[in-house]
This record gives sequence, C-alpha cells and structure tokens, in this order.
Amino acid sequence: MSGPVPSRARVYTEVNTHRPREYWDYENQDDFQLVRKLGRGKYSEVFEAINITNNEKVVVKILKQLYQTLTDYDIRFYMYEILKALDYCHSMGIMHRDVKPHNVMIDHEHRKLRLIDWGLAEFYHPGQEYNVRVASRYFKGPELLVDYQMYDYSLDMWSLGCMLASMIFRKEPFFHGHDNYDQVNTKQGWLVELSLAPLLHSRKRWERFVHSENQHLVSPEALDFLDKLLRYDHQARLTAREAMDHPYFFPIVKDQSRVAGANLPSGNTAVGTANMITGISALPASTALGPFTGSPVLSASTNVLSTPVAAAVGAPQ
Repeated sequence: MSGPVPSRARVYTEVNTHRPREYWDYENQDDFQLVRKLGRGKYSEVFEAINITNNEKVVVKILKQLYQTLTDYDIRFYMYEILKALDYCHSMGIMHRDVKPHNVMIDHEHRKLRLIDWGLAEFYHPGQEYNVRVASRYFKGPELLVDYQMYDYSLDMWSLGCMLASMIFRKEPFFHGHDNYDQVNTKQGWLVELSLAPLLHSRKRWERFVHSENQHLVSPEALDFLDKLLRYDHQARLTAREAMDHPYFFPIVKDQSRVAGANLPSGNTAVGTANMITGISALPASTALGPFTGSPVLSASTNVLSTPVAAAVGAPQ
C-alpha cells in the first residue's frame, strides 16, 4: 500500500526553515544543563544552569504542571465539577468524546471549571456505530483501540479515569503509547486484569504506582473509584451520576450541601437541572468565566488543567 501523497503549503512554506530553532522549538531545553537547585515556589522551581552553546551561567525557572500544585481535596473538587458537566451533557444525549486535561479550563483562584472543545461531541443513539477516530491517544478507551464502534457515554468515563490516574499518581499521561498500536500494547496487561475482574480483582496493580511523592493523594476510596472507571467492559464503568455518589466525593458533597443550604431556597440543590440549563443556554461560548451558577460545561477561562512545563527561561547571572 502506497503512502500518503506529499503536500506542501502554497504560502509561507519555508518560514520556519529560515528561522532559528529557538523561534519554533519552544519546548526544547537541550541547550541548558542544570547544575543545582536554587529554590522552589508554589508554581515553579528555580535552578542554576549552564547554556552549553556558550558556557554562560543562567538561572532557569521551570513551571510545574498544574497537577503538581493540586491537593487531594482540589483533585476531588475538580473531578466532581467535571462529573457535573458530563452528567449534564449525557442527560442531554451527548457524548463529549474528547475528555482530557487540555479541554478542562479552570480558574483556580475562584474555584471555577469549564469543560470545553465540543468539536468531537456527538449525539448518542442506541445501537448506532460511531467513528473510532475520536478522543486523544492517551485517553482513548479500549473500545476505540480495538475498533469497536458501538460505544456510548462510558467512553467519556474511561477518559476521566485516565485523568484521575495521572493526577493522583502524578504520572502524565498515565497510559503512554507512541501510536494507537503501541497504546493497545501499553494497555494489554491491564485489559487482561480488568476483563477478569472481579474474579482476580486486586488492588496491588494500583499500589505499584504509589511512591513518596504521591502517597498523600492515593486513598483507599481514590483507588476504588479509579478501579470503577478504568474497566475494560464499558458497560461495567460507573456512569457520571453514579460516580458523583461514590465515597471519594463525600467531603465535596458535604461542603457543597452546606453552602447550598445556606444560600439556596428550600427544596433546591447545588446541582439542580434548572441551574445547569441556565448555565449553558445563557452563556455564549466566548463569554469569560462569571459567577458559577450552572453546570460547568461551556465558557472560557484563563488556565488549562494541563498547563505545560515552560521552556527554560534564562537570565544572565
């Protein structure tokens, strides 16, 4: 089988060919050799380094992944907010099909969250076959990787499980394949374990990812919740509504119920359907985050949950 037909842009074809590498290779830090750590802050770490291209001493500031700044409570809180969005869109008959950190916008200061980028979303009809070329590689459910087309809302729950695993184990991405074939191999051992559950169910497969840097994020209820999301059989995964009732979220539900009881009229809840509908229909996609009155589904914000590690920033010492 022949390869793809070569193609070149008709305009600005050689722009980056004639630019220096530092113009376009913004993630490359190969020119800097770290010497020693000088300090750390809430969002970054500072190192003494050498620019190996000219032996100049520099100070390098490397931003942490936002994941690394989140507490156990933060993770539970934001996961619960994502579930509100998923439960709402699923109740409207819509699969998101691209749940991943880059599509979660948060305002950490004001505790606001929005699930964005609905370009791959699709209406669900029972028995219908769907395109498997959706979702991002590291967050694809096993059904997509084996070309099973009759998937449903549970696809979003697998993707959410991948996010949770990377957050509590501080391993991003959690499933890391170089291509779809490699991604299947990455999950192969897991699929065997998951497909045999509950007969051979064991927590040991999760505990091997626990270490001194993440153990404060890994609780028994977190592992149980994760286990119920990352199920090979998509029918066995928790739904978004079932997930919201999991003990992992008891502290969040308790706090939100207390706030709701103090601020809402009797008979309403913090996750009321009417509020969710208002939260979607009243906000155009370009509206910046305002007061959180509905489901965290649409609108823009200033921070992506997976804020990348910045390239080295050098300053002469």
